[in-house]
Amino acid sequence: MIDKFQIEICAGSLSDLLTADQFDEVDRVEFNSALELGGLTPSYGSFLQAREKSKKRIICMVRPRGAGFVYSETEKNTMFRDAQLFLDAGADGIVFGFLNPDHTVDEETTAKMVSLIHGYGKEAVFHKAFDETPDPIQAVQTLINLGVQRILTSGQKENVMAGIDLLTKLQKDYGSRIEILPGGGVKADNIVSLLDTTGCMQFHMSAKQMKHDSGSYPAVSADNIRKVLVNLQAALHQENTLTREDQDMLKNDSFENIDWNDEDERP
Repeated sequence: MIDKFQIEICAGSLSDLLTADQFDEVDRVEFNSALELGGLTPSYGSFLQAREKSKKRIICMVRPRGAGFVYSETEKNTMFRDAQLFLDAGADGIVFGFLNPDHTVDEETTAKMVSLIHGYGKEAVFHKAFDETPDPIQAVQTLINLGVQRILTSGQKENVMAGIDLLTKLQKDYGSRIEILPGGGVKADNIVSLLDTTGCMQFHMSAKQMKHDSGSYPAVSADNIRKVLVNLQAALHQENTLTREDQDMLKNDSFENIDWNDEDERP
């Protein structure tokens, strides 16, 4: 944790998780496979190794395929079995999403998953299936009523900066009742602006760069994590050392504005 902010790294493999594990400032890892498909259920064997090697909080994805969040009964049963295996083996939470054919929240199945997770005393997290719901206000209210602790969202847009207005509204109106976790395009050049604007207290990032074997694949980059931490720590240091009058002056003085684009992530 840096000051009051929580940092979650989206890991697509055991190697990604171990990269994130190098940083004390990282609070937790969302553990997946196949990030190129938006994140799928990791293998049980990889999770067992992750749990043995890392002391960080690990939130496991249960998602049996790409291409949406409307599942058959067989797929749902698989997700529940995977979730129980991970929880039995020491997962700190499960991230999931169930939608009806009209893309509203599948309340019945979500309630069952929340009940399973809470039975272990762990965290129930609704992922970016939220961004496909037709009415985000109705969806957030439904998830609060169902006992979900956290929503991962890019504000129903292609990335967090495009969705910043909705993220800000969700945090302002509902942040005291459910955690709003911005995710999708969070990186060094927008993290300070994102958190200053939305008021959110945590963020989710893959910090990825492309690596090459016989083909290309995304992988967590220690250098990209480091860039985010440096920018966030610098901004917090400035906030903690300047008076409120000084901070307001800097925000209004274009000469003093920091150009965060110098720290762009590049593959």
